[in-house]
Amino acid sequence: MSDDRVDFASMLASRLCHDLLSPVGAFANGLELLADEKDPAMRERCFELLEQSARTSANKLKFFRLAFGSAGGFGELVPADEAKSAIQGIIGDRAIELNWMIGSDPLPKPAVKIILNLSLLLVDALVRGGRLDIGCEKQGDATEIALHVEAERIFLDADVETILRDGEGATAMTSRTAPAVLVQAVAAQNGGTVMLARETPTSLLVGAVLRGRG
Repeated sequence: MSDDRVDFASMLASRLCHDLLSPVGAFANGLELLADEKDPAMRERCFELLEQSARTSANKLKFFRLAFGSAGGFGELVPADEAKSAIQGIIGDRAIELNWMIGSDPLPKPAVKIILNLSLLLVDALVRGGRLDIGCEKQGDATEIALHVEAERIFLDADVETILRDGEGATAMTSRTAPAVLVQAVAAQNGGTVMLARETPTSLLVGAVLRGRG
């Protein structure tokens, strides 16, 4: 296995662990508080926090299983509702409106990986909330994917933007940029391309076209 592939796997693992650390840590803290707490009202509050942390952890694991993993349990096609549910899970209670413009037909795995990883990057960019539009459709032998965000401010990491616009080798890979590298890699593996366009300071469009088995 090449050093680049090892580094890539390491960066994805680092990103996964980083995102899971907070809810899992909160769960552990909640258990410690519950062990020492005697007041019924406070114990009820502890249980609520434990439930929230467990739900957040489960949502993130479900998301990363589809976004980074092999999506075991599915064939070459993934139910569209599974992808939508995974994205809703990482949005959680953030002030982000999801506009899902994809029908009920199952989606090819490569398309799902690109949609989820782009969603992860764009949700991170909407730190003050906004709207996320997601579309995907077949056009002949091609699968066209488009994600559009609108917000008062869009805080997309500069290195992430560079990789999505110019390719995976355009800047150094980190755990923060690894999802963008994965998007480019999956697109290239499926004879496709990735595009990014900043329409206005408050609007951003990212997409991909996959060909053949994509």
